[in-house]
Amino acid sequence: MRGEDWFDMVVIGSGPAGEKAAAQAAYFGKKVAMVERSPSPGGAAVSNAGIPTKTLRETALYITGFRRREAYGLRLTLDPEATVAQLRTRTAQVIETMTDAVRRNLELHSIEFVRGRARLGRDRTIHVAQGGGRERVLHADVVLIATGSRPARLPGVPFEDPDVDDSETAFEIDRTFSSLVVVGGGAVGCEYASIFTALGTDVTLIDSGGRLLPFLDAEISQLLVQAFSGMGMRLVLGGGRAVVTRDEKGLKVTLASGEEIRPDKVLFASGRAGNTEGLGLQEAEVQVDGRNRIVVDDTFRTTAEWIFAAGDVIGPPGLASVSMEQGRVAACYALGIPFKQTVDPSPPFGVYSIPEAAMVGLTEESAAERGIDYEVGRGWFANNSRATIAGATDGLVKLVFRRDDRRLLGVHVLGDLAAELVHQGQAVLNYGGTIDYFIHSTFNVPAHSEAYKYAAYDALQRLQAR
Repeated sequence: MRGEDWFDMVVIGSGPAGEKAAAQAAYFGKKVAMVERSPSPGGAAVSNAGIPTKTLRETALYITGFRRREAYGLRLTLDPEATVAQLRTRTAQVIETMTDAVRRNLELHSIEFVRGRARLGRDRTIHVAQGGGRERVLHADVVLIATGSRPARLPGVPFEDPDVDDSETAFEIDRTFSSLVVVGGGAVGCEYASIFTALGTDVTLIDSGGRLLPFLDAEISQLLVQAFSGMGMRLVLGGGRAVVTRDEKGLKVTLASGEEIRPDKVLFASGRAGNTEGLGLQEAEVQVDGRNRIVVDDTFRTTAEWIFAAGDVIGPPGLASVSMEQGRVAACYALGIPFKQTVDPSPPFGVYSIPEAAMVGLTEESAAERGIDYEVGRGWFANNSRATIAGATDGLVKLVFRRDDRRLLGVHVLGDLAAELVHQGQAVLNYGGTIDYFIHSTFNVPAHSEAYKYAAYDALQRLQAR
């Protein structure tokens, strides 16, 4: 007989995938419990990764006036201690607000929040260690694992050093520092490197690869390098692995070339690993890959019939937006809810660096690899009235489209509000539209979005020239 500890679904983890999966199930009348080892819900996205990083970015831009310095001839001189205090205060405020939003969502859907560490047991049980030797045993028809990921800590890196951070500790600024080395040219590395450059820190960004953000369109990646260099950031790309040590003089970063850099702090931003330890996956016959990521099928079911998984714990792309959709779809499959059956095959990617970069669909390189006869069109923000007024003229809107029927294949944006602007192109792409949509649409003037129209006109001119 089912009692108070029996649920239709138990969700392990309260990050984006877990929260949305639980809410989706509860919305359709299912009894749901959520197990979370941290005191508050929200996962890394709220507590120490996505939301805090983006808050740090916006706070840095606001208190330094970075976007407006050249346009209006103003440069703020800030007290370093006051700057650190403001960064910490604002970040803490946003974390608290977003944590409360997740907590209210759980309460709204009558989802029981269970604090403790979960371990899968036999006969569809979940054993929750709650401290003090106490254990609560939950029973569930299905379980959804959404425990997320954490920064990958490479062997040989002295993370025990107080001045060597990973992507989850870097935002916990407790003192001022004048120089920083960021190791890793992915999204997180680019975000932190540009944020601290905006704050006036002497930043060196190192990546063993030949270019930043290799998943981006190559032209966008190169333009971002130029923007970073123009801000005063130093970039060392394709130079091999950097080695970090400490001697009597302080931190030392040694490049493959033999060059030594003496920064105040080092940030490693080199990938993430799934949080699967202690869950009892082997006993439950849940398969994981070589990077501790849970293996799932197209319905997000694991190799155990009653266990599903979604979000970062199953691997790339590692985006909160995609994790949310995976959680919703997984809940529908797990509980037979005829609602959401697919995750958007062309999700947008946003990099919240300064300037922002965003994309959806095919790059020039991927279109060429598929043998598609394509063309591009560019609308530069240097010619955009709203960008000129705002003093943020770096970047462009770039359209990749099929030459024969002008069908849109990809959208790439570099510049202010890129992560927002990309959605207009995403809508056209998802519905199989052509670049003619932008030609015939009327955009507000002044508006950043008008760059889409001029990108489309540029595309038509290229077609006619051919």
